[in-house]
Amino acid sequence: MQYGNCVRIQPQFIIAKLTENQNMITLHTNHGDITLELDAEKAPITAENFINYVKDGFYDGTVFHRVIDGFMVQGGGFTEDMAQKRCNETIKNEANNGLSNVTGTVAMARTSDPHSATAQFFININDNTFLDFKSESAQGWGYCVFAKVSAGMDVVNKIKAVSTGNRGMHQDVPLEAVIIEKVTIAE
Repeated sequence: MQYGNCVRIQPQFIIAKLTENQNMITLHTNHGDITLELDAEKAPITAENFINYVKDGFYDGTVFHRVIDGFMVQGGGFTEDMAQKRCNETIKNEANNGLSNVTGTVAMARTSDPHSATAQFFININDNTFLDFKSESAQGWGYCVFAKVSAGMDVVNKIKAVSTGNRGMHQDVPLEAVIIEKVTIAE
């Protein structure tokens, strides 16, 4: 079944307890490293989804394709030539987990459908509490925070300062690609 530019695969979630080390993910970018600490306790489905994409090498070679200073930097779904990658099944929105979209947190990007997140994520570069869960309605679901930047916020701040423009139908695209070269899990 098609969903946007992603092919939907029937969900088969097996939520395994992540080890402490598996909760630490490093995004190796052409601007430096950003280390994320996943919160598998409060966002188990989302953390497992992210780990699965990391293990599959999905994020390697993707870009931060949307950068809005004062708001967030978004990546994880497009290649450097702005080709959208094929995604797995959408996941349940866990934004009602009590975590807030504050500076340095990482949340899942989605469409207007509250339960449409797949692979794309964003790092909040401001306190964006208007994105938090309010109610189980289309307008109230919010965006699920599942991690925080534990090291490399200086790199995020470099990324937020890049020059952006339009590229095809996409806005706020860095004029020089901000590439996620590789993503690793701490051992």
